[in-house]
Amino acid sequence: MKRILMVLAGVLVACSCLAQHVSETRLFARRDTCDLYLDVYAPAPGSSTSLDGRPKPTLLFVFGGGFITGSRREPYYQPWFKLLNEDGYRIVAIDYRLGLKGQRVRFDLCHVFDAARKTKHAVNLGVEDVFSAVRYLADHAGELGVDPDNIVVMGNSAGAIISLTSEWEVCNGSARTDILPAGFRFVGVMSFAGAVMSDSGKPVYRHEPCPQLLLHGTADGAVAYDKTAFGRWGLFGSSALARLWSRKGYVYCIYRYQDHNHDMASNFLATWPEQKRFLEENVVRRTRRTVDALVDDPAVPRMKDITLSTIYD
Repeated sequence: MKRILMVLAGVLVACSCLAQHVSETRLFARRDTCDLYLDVYAPAPGSSTSLDGRPKPTLLFVFGGGFITGSRREPYYQPWFKLLNEDGYRIVAIDYRLGLKGQRVRFDLCHVFDAARKTKHAVNLGVEDVFSAVRYLADHAGELGVDPDNIVVMGNSAGAIISLTSEWEVCNGSARTDILPAGFRFVGVMSFAGAVMSDSGKPVYRHEPCPQLLLHGTADGAVAYDKTAFGRWGLFGSSALARLWSRKGYVYCIYRYQDHNHDMASNFLATWPEQKRFLEENVVRRTRRTVDALVDDPAVPRMKDITLSTIYD
């Protein structure tokens, strides 16, 4: 009994710390299946919210979890959020519908198109929910301290796929963007092991995308580092996107972590210097800085590999 009480006390302390860290929680959308909430993490008191007289952006975070699990309040995000807050950034962490939850998804050759259709539907749901969150932030900008013209969308794993695909759809003016404020554009994207999911061949951008930061392991077995394509269906990972953007002269920063697996989806603290430089130089100062770096750094932690079979079998 004493042990149970100690565990409960620990949980209550953890929840209390989290509640203190989250400055505000809002319901931003109602769906048939669930209500969607967002948490606002305000910049730390005394932190610098501007650089060279220019305001730092709000960071809209989309969590990972293979479209079947995950939460905007996963404990392992908290040290990273704290680091960003202490550097003067406001974070908005959002819910989105988990489109593959409860689905039977098989990625073998016989079922690849069924898996692709289901995954694309899940991505579309996530993109719709990101755009609903942006609309809510724009409508309540004054209350929440958010400048809707200064938002970076970022995510890890499934959340990174949603983030990159959101920017792709903004650039192409898809029907899903109708909910957004007129002329809305993200000012940056930060992708931790992400990709663009397409059912129309390689991604084409009608308008130049905003600066994008790509962090990806070269041996990722869950989200393609390069690409996985069947006919017009494809998952275009960081390396494939960088190749496309390089030919077009778009601005991006890609860090290719040698022999790392899907652990780059959660290596937030180890890659903070790259994130900070991207935010300050590419987003705040708006320099057209492009980086393409192969990183073999023993200081970047290596974690247990996660593959498609790990997630869906």
